[in-house]
Amino acid sequence: MRIALDAMGGDHAPAPNVDGAIAALEANPELTVLLVGDEPLLRRLLEERSYSDDRLQTVPADDFVRMDEKPTEALRRKPNCSIAVCWRLMAGQEVDAVVSAGHTGAVVAAGLRTRLFLKGVKRPGIAVALPTLRGRSVLMDVGANPAARAEHLYQYAVMGSIYAREMLGVERPRIGLINIGSEDGKGTDLYREAHALLSQSDLKERYVGNVEGRGLYQGEADVLVCEGFVGNVVLKVSEGIAEFMLRSVQEAVLAQLQSEREIALRALGELSKRYHAREEGGAPLLGIDGICIICHGSSDAPAIANALKVATTLKDRQINSKIARELAP
Repeated sequence: MRIALDAMGGDHAPAPNVDGAIAALEANPELTVLLVGDEPLLRRLLEERSYSDDRLQTVPADDFVRMDEKPTEALRRKPNCSIAVCWRLMAGQEVDAVVSAGHTGAVVAAGLRTRLFLKGVKRPGIAVALPTLRGRSVLMDVGANPAARAEHLYQYAVMGSIYAREMLGVERPRIGLINIGSEDGKGTDLYREAHALLSQSDLKERYVGNVEGRGLYQGEADVLVCEGFVGNVVLKVSEGIAEFMLRSVQEAVLAQLQSEREIALRALGELSKRYHAREEGGAPLLGIDGICIICHGSSDAPAIANALKVATTLKDRQINSKIARELAP
């Protein structure tokens, strides 16, 4: 398994990316990581860590896309930026996967430029696994395709179902359509058309219909589909609420348990760890001929190591071949 890691992507890059790559290599003897970015800087970081292994290589890139830049403009001005180089490595079959904690829009845009789509896939989408009262559910798309069509949402249902089955262990995933109401006829033209399509498709036996936002965390469906604008808002609001609730609970518990402060902190730490993005590593961009894992911008070394592990798992479980088989024209 060879993975191109965007070493310059992320709020605290490149040090956490280098450390995460080293941790992943130590855990997996069959892995090779190509650190893509400012080569002199990367080599200096490796020297500081006294790390030398042929399985950790550096690939030069002229620049990187900053978080405040418009992705398409940045990619046009910086054709040899780190994420563009990563995608070219995968397009040239020099690596099996791309991992980045950089600008999500740039990661997706650079990928779309390569046209590395699986056969039958109209538009790739980003899938995330979220905790619910009944386990975990897949939400797709959370940002790759804000101008989706009904056909895209149907394909997200197919890809999300395969991901839920192979990665989350859900044997027959129930599919729902995120909407403003559960009744037929709710939502915009896109959602009404998608509802009709899913209701009549080969997924109809597992399609539970429209699901309101609150139904996501109640576990009303194992796979929930929407276009990228809605999905990204849902994801970001969820992250904010999770952080707010954990901090609120922490303050309340510690105020009541001063005598058992250490025990309370340990319990809250375990709760935070369970739902922290670090544990998931990153979200896959499904539908491409290759593997792309998009990490949170604040990813630390353990998050990067987990993202690299997720990439290897996706390959091992042949997610792409199963998607291609389901969506083949």
